[in-house]
Amino acid sequence: MVTPNGFWGGGKVQIIDADGHITEGAYADEIAKHMPGGQGRSVFPALDHFHTFHLRDSGAPFGSPDAGEWVEFLDDVGIDWTVVYPTSGLAVGRITSIDWAIAACRAYNNWLHERFVNVTPRVKGVALLPLQDPEAAAEELQRAVTELGMTAAMLPSNGEGIKAHFGDRIYWPVYEEAQRLGCALAVHGGCHHNFGMDAFSTYYPVHALGHPFGIVVQAAAMLSHGIFDHFPGLRVGFLEGGATWVPFYLDRMRRSYEGHVQKDINGRYVEGPQPAEGAIDHFKRHVREGRIFVGFDCDDEGLGYAIQRAGAYPFLFASDYPHESFNAESCRHEIDELLERDDISGDDKAAVLAGNAKRFYGVDS
Repeated sequence: MVTPNGFWGGGKVQIIDADGHITEGAYADEIAKHMPGGQGRSVFPALDHFHTFHLRDSGAPFGSPDAGEWVEFLDDVGIDWTVVYPTSGLAVGRITSIDWAIAACRAYNNWLHERFVNVTPRVKGVALLPLQDPEAAAEELQRAVTELGMTAAMLPSNGEGIKAHFGDRIYWPVYEEAQRLGCALAVHGGCHHNFGMDAFSTYYPVHALGHPFGIVVQAAAMLSHGIFDHFPGLRVGFLEGGATWVPFYLDRMRRSYEGHVQKDINGRYVEGPQPAEGAIDHFKRHVREGRIFVGFDCDDEGLGYAIQRAGAYPFLFASDYPHESFNAESCRHEIDELLERDDISGDDKAAVLAGNAKRFYGVDS
């Protein structure tokens, strides 16, 4: 039985929001002031069209809560703290100018620190990195964590400005720095171009499929190219693609790996899963050892099966406020429905609602 304010089964359930959002487009002028010369234009000028603002019953697009409104939302739902990601900035990987990408990420990170991170410890920041230049991205990661107090950094799942898949050695400087700092990296869906759906005249299938497509490709790249073996201290989350891509991934990779295991030019097995372990156990080992995390939607009917296949260790609750959960009432309703589910154990509910987020972000509270 769920009671108000998160009490369930006689005790208080801790809830941590591993993936909320800010609507930075509403603050474009403020962010632009942090650009070189204080240029008074949008930091992400070509990205505004990437995300259709789906309308509510009232006909109004989702809001742009400031730090104070975010805290009110957390209090009303019963969430301890949140970690916020951008909206238009999810498509930062579409910027093809290296100089602009570096300046835009620095401007956004400075603004995020000023308007959210420095206002309340309950709203934790995720930095944008200019992956268009991996060395510059590593430098910005160091600055964002040590000087601006960011909890994690985001890797865009897709975009023309990304030089290679995330299993490529070009990104090793970023992974080395994240491992050294002990901070999380999150591959976040949200840029849906170039998946064969650009000509769709309806948006909902693009939204439904674009999020998981991007993160599954990047998860496969990192796992199959041995990133988590090279960087055992790295923690990477794959967010906003739901939980059910995990059983799909395990089934497809098992079948394909067994029939197509490769050797390099020297006759050695390529990086990634080795034959003695295989693709499924390779994935599960990195989950079990705390390197791979997966965001889920509260109404994800396949969450119980995903937990059955991969364990509860990787899954992270996400409010997605103010996008999908557009107010406290809708978010609380989804949490209560999750708490009532009988296909997920009490311990697993505690893990996916809070425990895993604390491990992923390295925040023990």
